[in-house]
Amino acid sequence: MQSIALWQRVLILAVCAWGLLAATPNLFYGQVERHNDAAAAIEKAGGIATPDQTAALAEWPEFLPSSLMNLGLDLRGGAHLLAEVKVEDVHKARIDALWPDVRDALRALRDQVGGIREMPSPEDVLRVQIEKPEGLPVALEAVQALNDAVPSLTGSAQSTLDITVEGNEIVIQLSEAEKQALDTRTLQQSLEIIRRRVDEVGTREPTIQRQGEDRILIQVPGIGSATELKEIIGTTAQLGFHAVVPGGRTTDAGANPGARNMLIPSVDEEGVYYIVEEAPVVSGEDLVDAQPTFDQNGQPAVSFRFNTSGARKFGDHTAENIGKQFAIVLDNVVISAPVIQSHIPGGSGIITGNFSVEESTRLAVLLRAGALPAELAFLEERTIGPGLGADSIAAGQTAALVAGVAVAIYMIASYGLFGVFANIALGINIALIFAALSTVGGTLTLPGIAGIVLTIGMAVDANVLVFERIREELRVNKNAARAIELGYERALSAIVDANITTFITAAVLFLVGAGPVRGFAITLGIGIITSVFTAVLVTRLIVEFWYKWRKPVTVTV
Repeated sequence: MQSIALWQRVLILAVCAWGLLAATPNLFYGQVERHNDAAAAIEKAGGIATPDQTAALAEWPEFLPSSLMNLGLDLRGGAHLLAEVKVEDVHKARIDALWPDVRDALRALRDQVGGIREMPSPEDVLRVQIEKPEGLPVALEAVQALNDAVPSLTGSAQSTLDITVEGNEIVIQLSEAEKQALDTRTLQQSLEIIRRRVDEVGTREPTIQRQGEDRILIQVPGIGSATELKEIIGTTAQLGFHAVVPGGRTTDAGANPGARNMLIPSVDEEGVYYIVEEAPVVSGEDLVDAQPTFDQNGQPAVSFRFNTSGARKFGDHTAENIGKQFAIVLDNVVISAPVIQSHIPGGSGIITGNFSVEESTRLAVLLRAGALPAELAFLEERTIGPGLGADSIAAGQTAALVAGVAVAIYMIASYGLFGVFANIALGINIALIFAALSTVGGTLTLPGIAGIVLTIGMAVDANVLVFERIREELRVNKNAARAIELGYERALSAIVDANITTFITAAVLFLVGAGPVRGFAITLGIGIITSVFTAVLVTRLIVEFWYKWRKPVTVTV
């Protein structure tokens, strides 16, 4: 029998050792989780630990791996919400915000248009009546000047407003392109705000995703109730516009910001920090709107607008600090630090930079993330108690144990000592699955446990192919060593073909599925890879060690 190369032996043993070591923390889930939570809290507090945190930190040795699989909602318990975003409120707010601009634009033409008046109309329509019908062309031109372009990934821009004339009235409503863009931005903003707020409470692997045109699915494992989750979502994010102190951009995470200053990391510049004044020039409460737009050169940019109070404070600051930086800080992270190019009166401005359309849209979303853009109507809410999660885990463990024991008995009964080798490889296989999920931060769900149970059966299937092939080679009077070698070689193609087709199925389930289907696909896909590894390489290495140690004259499979 041709021996496995030394470097291959070392690699196989190293992978097996890593799998066993990386999977171990999951056997002590509670204490490792408390250790990880304490370590994160101490780091966030700058190294200061409470007695409880110190005790929790000591529950798991620092030199051992501490990565855990995340347990899904069905295993850990938690809260489930399905929320509908009232995008109609945003359409109304957008139309309401147009009236002051239209009024100011027409007031400058009072001699030509006479008096102006807002007329009764539906919530998503603005009707403006002018006193002198002969001034309609001039008035229409002034209102058209307020019509911006809707940024598009295709590069083609469409108007944001549909402006028509009826009698002596100008009728303004949002264009379909603007409504679609507004709905998309509203959903993106709501997702961003909810994700930031939920993640702030230290939960693990929340599922926050868009469903349909105007709904958001929120599932958070480990939280007490749906009511508690709704309270978390309803809290206010902190947004501020802060002055950057001279020379305030640094890569020193331990820099002393000085009195009444703060050291804040940048979200886009890794390893970069800004020293900003503690008191904001303008707070997020003064921000009325922020939208992706284009600058005078046709490049993607972000426009923003403050209320009257914020406009005055921002205007005074920009007039006095031309050429200096100010930082836009969201939840203690600098999301942008532009340089003031000129005095910005009127409460609105534009942030330019080397943006793509996607980046300008994202920045606009972050700027607006201080408040939910529209009301959330909760259509469905459920609380899954930890007891139900514990029952699910117990049921999954029972299923896996029964399947494992049944398979182990069958393998030993059918193949004797070689069945024992296959069972050892099966144990290593399961450890590798848990190790992989822990390392990549994967989430284990109840369907995921089903995938592991299925993997147990598939894992020994490869060994069955090998062992039956070895039996065939022994029947044609080949010596034991040669029969073992040919058994592994000639069974390889069948093993690979069978597992590739199953892996393709798992990949399709992952790509087109969602939620539980993806959990099943992930564990099944990882299980296929580890099964081939253990069946083809691990069992062969075990058989080789045994054969060289015992040197049997005959082999019974």
